[in-house]
Amino acid sequence: MTPKDETPTAAHLTGLQPSPADANRSDQAAAVLAQEPGEALTTNQGLCISDNQNSLRGGARGPTLLEDHILREKIMHFDHERIPERVVHARGAGAHGYFQVYKPMNHYTKAGFLQDPDVKTPVFVRFSTVVGSRGSADTARDVRGFAVKFYTQEGNFDLVGNNMPVFFIQDAIKFPDLVHAIKPEPHHEIPQASAAHDTFWDFISLMPESAHMIMWVMSDRAIPRSFSMMEGFGVHTFRFINESGKSCFVKFHWKPVLGVHSLVWDEAVKLAGKDPDFNRRDLWEAINRGQYPEWELGVQIVPEEDEHKFNFDLLDATKLIPETLVPVQIIGKLTLNRNPDNFFAETEQVAFHPGHVVPGIDFSNDPLLQGRLFSYLDTQLSRLGSPNFHEIPINRPIAAVSNNQRDGHMRQTIVKGRVSYEPNSLGGGCPMQRPWEQGRFTSYPQPMDGEKLRVRSDSFNDHFSQAALFWRSQSAWEKDHIVSAFCFELGKVEVDAVRERMLSMLDQIDTLLAFRVAEGLGMAVPKTSSGARNVPRTGEPEMDPALSMANTRKDSILGRKIAVLVADHVDKASLAVCKALEAEDAVIKFIAPRLGDIKNSAEEFIKVNHSLPTVGSVMFDAVFIPGGQQSVEALCEDAHAVLFVKEAYKHGKAIAAHHNGAKLIAQAARSAGIESGEFHGPGVITSLSETIDDSFVKNFISAIAMHRCTERPDLDAIVA
Repeated sequence: MTPKDETPTAAHLTGLQPSPADANRSDQAAAVLAQEPGEALTTNQGLCISDNQNSLRGGARGPTLLEDHILREKIMHFDHERIPERVVHARGAGAHGYFQVYKPMNHYTKAGFLQDPDVKTPVFVRFSTVVGSRGSADTARDVRGFAVKFYTQEGNFDLVGNNMPVFFIQDAIKFPDLVHAIKPEPHHEIPQASAAHDTFWDFISLMPESAHMIMWVMSDRAIPRSFSMMEGFGVHTFRFINESGKSCFVKFHWKPVLGVHSLVWDEAVKLAGKDPDFNRRDLWEAINRGQYPEWELGVQIVPEEDEHKFNFDLLDATKLIPETLVPVQIIGKLTLNRNPDNFFAETEQVAFHPGHVVPGIDFSNDPLLQGRLFSYLDTQLSRLGSPNFHEIPINRPIAAVSNNQRDGHMRQTIVKGRVSYEPNSLGGGCPMQRPWEQGRFTSYPQPMDGEKLRVRSDSFNDHFSQAALFWRSQSAWEKDHIVSAFCFELGKVEVDAVRERMLSMLDQIDTLLAFRVAEGLGMAVPKTSSGARNVPRTGEPEMDPALSMANTRKDSILGRKIAVLVADHVDKASLAVCKALEAEDAVIKFIAPRLGDIKNSAEEFIKVNHSLPTVGSVMFDAVFIPGGQQSVEALCEDAHAVLFVKEAYKHGKAIAAHHNGAKLIAQAARSAGIESGEFHGPGVITSLSETIDDSFVKNFISAIAMHRCTERPDLDAIVA
């Protein structure tokens, strides 16, 4: 049982609090640098500096002297202050928080942090894109990393996952090939952030095991609305082990409290220009507002005796366990409540490793997971330059650390005594091993039998059944978006043979899918070889509702950003809608033709948050147009305001207009060439009354909570 503790302090949450093993360090060595107002400027050795503007020279116009140790230290530090970026997951954003389990999980696992609902386990979470460099945009079509570091009393546990439950490959030996193929093509370093064109699709078209994952990547799951509105998955099958040593298989899920919501492709493309930091900014601002992002932790439990009862292999990372077969049990909640104090020291230096587990959690024989257990450790040694990366504050466990691993580059802990080996008697036998019965980690004694071979199990051979399940489970609009994504991405491919192979692969997933993509590319679906039709496949289950975002939660507008379009003399009465939205925890932003202040109809000043030329509807979740004759007329004459509304309509966003504010909606419809001269359909709410009607506000709130209205008329005809 994990000891109870209080709400984690800032030191706990950053891993900055020294563990008992660090107690022998001096206070100076253990201190964390904090810059306070009025502090004197010093060198890294604490020497106070009187002049930080000029190098030491031989005369006012003479040469700089080699003895200027202050200059050399400063330049040396600058030259080395950028560590190599991650090979993948280079662009990321992180936050601190805590995890609480809902009820003891001792029936399944002895992991201490999963036992006591009163304990808040500190965490640090890093979200990331996979392909792009640190300078790429947040909204590229890509997998998103979702890595959680739990600072438990039994050591750090890293749940290193993605926002998709499956992966491209089955065996880690193919990972270098995958990354080489998906990264910018080496002869010209193009394209950045998105998957490479010919090389990536050449690889995928020759790797049928990638069929399932590529369906996820072509769906809107690859362009999440925010980190707080995307799922997370452990991807691999792990083991839970209880006190009696009984094992079961487990899949980890993170379910966002706000539901699973995504951008549409046109939004993602425009956001890359309007605000390339859209997702990281959203995370930072939400935490600053006190609207803390939350996810519930779910697990799918499979008893060990049921390992082989499915028509897929639990060890295959290109497969998921359909929730219709094994429901997800919700067991706890993750809350992010504090932004990092320093991006580099925390978000950039945090080192995750799927091999960081605690007693009660162990690995399966998933061949992709087995390779990651080496790869992550090797990567940290390369990036962070030392086997002592675990002593960097953000990586430091709150559990005591005591072992015989001394010295090494950048060692921080000063270990006393002459004993650095085990067994020993000179140190009283310490540090000593502890048995499983005393809560220590022991690898699960899984029986092993077989010859040493380079082979893959036949149970890994069905590459298309779950890809087809994913396709069948999508709503009509989700299928439309998948087809459009394939047409866009394959339209960038220059080699005809690659496109033909991909169409053949899609034909094995679903004939209609292949036909629609081929039609969009102006090609015919190639004839599939007779041998390809003989690969294993199953049509069960027929559907899994959990695979469609159409079935996600749509009951909250917490943190939703509402653009309120205003100009001088906006009707004060109309603005009562803003207070009603704020009461539901929405975020109101006043958008006007110019910055500064405007006046409402009562001659009261309103501070403008953004000017129309600097933002777009893609940066907001909904639009409200208050009444006021002069305000609305000014907006109708502003091309940016007209585009704002037209674009919001095209993207299915909730649009509300009070009184004569509806004139701007009509102006946008005429600009879009709509014959009726008006936008109508789901999510367009207007009221011609001069007073605010309760039903008007309720309908607007409901439309915002839906995230997007996907069945509006005329969407395809609108160019915005």
